[in-house]
Amino acid sequence: MTDGSSTPTAARRKAAFGFIFACSVMNAVSFGIMIPVLPNLIKSFTGGDTAAAAQWNVLFATVWGLMQLFCGPVLGMLSDRIGRRPVLLISLFGLAIDFMFMAFAPNLAWLFVGRVLNGLTAASFSTANAYVADVTPPQERAKAFGWMGSAFSFGFLVGPALGGFLADFDLRLPFLVAGGLTAINWIYGYFVLPESLPAEKRTTSFDWKRANPVGSLTFLRAHGDLLGLAGVGFLFQLAHTVLPSIFVLYSGYRYGWSPGIIGLTMMATGLLGVTVQTLLVGPVVSRIGERGALLLGAAGGCVGFALYGFAPTGWFYIASAPVFAVMSFLQPGLQGLMTRRVGPTHQGQLQGANQSLQGIASVIGPAIFGMTFAWSLQHEAILHAPGLAIYLAAFLMLMALLLGVRVAHAPAAATPVPAQ
Repeated sequence: MTDGSSTPTAARRKAAFGFIFACSVMNAVSFGIMIPVLPNLIKSFTGGDTAAAAQWNVLFATVWGLMQLFCGPVLGMLSDRIGRRPVLLISLFGLAIDFMFMAFAPNLAWLFVGRVLNGLTAASFSTANAYVADVTPPQERAKAFGWMGSAFSFGFLVGPALGGFLADFDLRLPFLVAGGLTAINWIYGYFVLPESLPAEKRTTSFDWKRANPVGSLTFLRAHGDLLGLAGVGFLFQLAHTVLPSIFVLYSGYRYGWSPGIIGLTMMATGLLGVTVQTLLVGPVVSRIGERGALLLGAAGGCVGFALYGFAPTGWFYIASAPVFAVMSFLQPGLQGLMTRRVGPTHQGQLQGANQSLQGIASVIGPAIFGMTFAWSLQHEAILHAPGLAIYLAAFLMLMALLLGVRVAHAPAAATPVPAQ
């Protein structure tokens, strides 16, 4: 399936990518549905205590990130050993069970168990990326990863709106719908989705010594540029947590935006990102290459965050959104460069390592940016900088840009990383 030497094989590759893209869209919609609803469900278990609900919400997010940190490498290596399709099905099954826990949980303890289970099995997006690397020629991967990013973005555009609408009828209904969509996705994957990694290209054994965060770093260090590129990805993921962490409070405090305006703003900025990922990544990468796309995305993120942090009015913030959308070039270029550096037997391990680093970012990012935002408000009389946390994200993107200048170059050929 990964040999592009014949037209039929190329046609099968295109069909396989269509399957995994549709799977990713449905999965992202399911994730998005719970975003505006889960905090309110938690609040209902705390007797309406907002502060207690916020503490539980942080705990849930932290535990989920820790599960990603430790389980991402395991699932990534497992997909190299038994194939992408079984791991994807395991992940979807765990997500469906998690939604059912949220729909029927009688207390916070059961809700917590569901989130832990989901964190243990959540590898759908990383496995999908490994799948894309299997079925896409190296020179076309950046464009394909742009489409995969758009699937994620589209789901988070549609999902929250659908979740909020359903919650008006019943607070548990969004989770039932999300669980149903995920179950359909699992059935779709079971009966329709083909395996992307042929048996002869799988690893022959599962090494527990490398199936952990330390083993992931060792794997990345096996090729110096791979570790550097992973550093760019980590800085990007860490900076990217700033808006989910503080945007609602930041925009309400600084611009007096209502929840309706906040939702519309999120939708508009999300649509800009989808436009870049679907329509512009391919032509831009063909013109400036994966390295150019990565650097362009890092520069756009740096300037975009800086403008968001500076924006004295809501209209200035909105006018800065097209600059910020340029950051959408970074991830496709980065994934294109990273997947070129490993062979087919290590694509899952690579994505598992990336997922582990994303887990670290999701654990520490909300604390860093939340505390920075709180400090900036508490010291408003001394330093008027309500956008300080967003400036910090801009600085992280500047570091990503400088590191990318050093390490982001295309290899002469795909370089398999040797087994440790």
